[in-house]
Amino acid sequence: MIKSINEKPEKRIEIDLTGPNGNAFALMGIARNIAKQLDRAGANDIEIDVIIKDMMSGDYEHLLEVMEKNFGDYIIMYR
Repeated sequence: MIKSINEKPEKRIEIDLTGPNGNAFALMGIARNIAKQLDRAGANDIEIDVIIKDMMSGDYEHLLEVMEKNFGDYIIMYR
């Protein structure tokens, strides 16, 4: 059976915050990778750097908030 590409389920990246991908540096790397993949949507290196700087401007909870705000459509984070 051939289906339309529009029927393809959207897969989100699942991040276990209690595991090795939950540390701040890993999360910033994931954010950078997602942003580069979305480059076709207009994200450029300067905008990515602004997001990463914002992630680094506060504590861990702030980093998670920025991650959710910018990439919440593409990720699911578990505590």
